[in-house]
Amino acid sequence: MRTLAIECATEACSVALFENEEPVAHDHRVLGRGHAERLVPMIAALPERGRADRILVSLGPGSFTGVRIGLATARALGYAWRAQVAGYPTLALIAAMMQAEHAGEPVGVCTTGGHGEWFVQPFGREGLPEADVRSLPPEEAVRAIGAPLVGGTQAEALVARRGDGRALPLHPDARFALQVPGSLLSADPRPIYGRPPDARPSA
Repeated sequence: MRTLAIECATEACSVALFENEEPVAHDHRVLGRGHAERLVPMIAALPERGRADRILVSLGPGSFTGVRIGLATARALGYAWRAQVAGYPTLALIAAMMQAEHAGEPVGVCTTGGHGEWFVQPFGREGLPEADVRSLPPEEAVRAIGAPLVGGTQAEALVARRGDGRALPLHPDARFALQVPGSLLSADPRPIYGRPPDARPSA
């Protein structure tokens, strides 16, 4: 079983290829913008152009555009390769990255949201969420995370505001996708936006 993992819901863009759960190749870049132009070439640079039996793709929350690019790419490749496509929550990926180094610890994840807000979500010792992901202003986000260990792109800012705890500044990385608990994978992948869209259709 070969698995391709895709993550481009945030400022970072990463891909990873696994053979029977063993890593084969990996690419991770912090782009900010330009995911649409870079994602497919990054996949094509993998062994056998990244072809896999299964594709795992990040569902967000994060950039609306990045989430859609990742999903569209995964679906297109899944159709072309007749591969299974499943999605995983982006904040659960960051929690898995943290618990790979800090096994058995509850963690909080805090990442960049829109309009000055942060996406926050607490995770228990088994890597499962203890509450839904929320998009909150920084002063409210601080109260939403109780775990001493906080990871993500806004982890340092949250810990500084809170005045205690440990911060792990992390961008999500597809290399850890297989460590996301299986119960969090979605066989019908749909975006997790975490907040309402900026634009609304006129009545």
